[in-house]
Amino acid sequence: MTGHHPWRGVLVATALPLNDDLSVDYDKYAGHCAWLVENGCDGVVPNGSLGEYQVLTPEERARVVETAVAAVGGERVMPGVAAYGSAEARRWAEQAGEAGCRAVMLLPPNAYRADERSVLAHYAEVARSGLPVVAYNNPIDTKVDLVPELLARLHGEGYIRGVKEFSGDVRRAYRIAELAPELDLLIGADDVLLELAVAGAKGWVAGYPNALPRACVELYRAAAGGDLGTAMPLYRQLHPLLRWDSRVEFVQAIKLSMDIAGRHGGPCRPPRAALLPGQEAAVRAATEKALAAGLS
Repeated sequence: MTGHHPWRGVLVATALPLNDDLSVDYDKYAGHCAWLVENGCDGVVPNGSLGEYQVLTPEERARVVETAVAAVGGERVMPGVAAYGSAEARRWAEQAGEAGCRAVMLLPPNAYRADERSVLAHYAEVARSGLPVVAYNNPIDTKVDLVPELLARLHGEGYIRGVKEFSGDVRRAYRIAELAPELDLLIGADDVLLELAVAGAKGWVAGYPNALPRACVELYRAAAGGDLGTAMPLYRQLHPLLRWDSRVEFVQAIKLSMDIAGRHGGPCRPPRAALLPGQEAAVRAATEKALAAGLS
């Protein structure tokens, strides 16, 4: 962790443990956050896509942040503050600040295909919370693409300090570095980790450490440090799992891997449905193979 850059390093987009009745198990969530840090992760990102924030009540969403802060400390917690309206997103950023967090992660407006002026206004409003904002570029799900030129403008205006890049287009890393050299690039999709780490990423907002934190942290540290002799074999071993992070069923897949690894993944809230038999078999086989190879 670096004090002035709490978004750097391996920050796990935490899966949220649910009970059989689909209520949130806050005690298990607190234990999960602590376990991730104990196993080498730098922090956690509650209320990201992986945390099923869209199907939480406001009370649940606030308590998830407070639970993470109590478990690992506010400097290690960067909540997702996405909302349909800018005022609501700003309120979530303010709630994060009141809970003790040092940064937040924000999607662009995602209720409609927003134009550039709307995107700028959205980030400007949330930046007024006073917390550093990391943009989250997910054009696959949001239909708004934070292209390098727009990211440079957002950074130049002082609205964002970093970007979680989920487009999968690794060429963007070099363009972002040219246009906004002070903007921190964070790996946003597990299955392009090596490519973006080599391109100079300063962190990883990660999915699969929920199940295999030590192996994933070792992979990130080796890749970011240029130790390809260590990183390449690990990346090949883990890639059959990492690629699920970019698929529609990523929450179900990661929760299943957690269950197989002896953690509590558990069910998802509707409308997320259970994995199809073939999908479950593929995740199970890849997870068991990784565990058999000593990865954890």
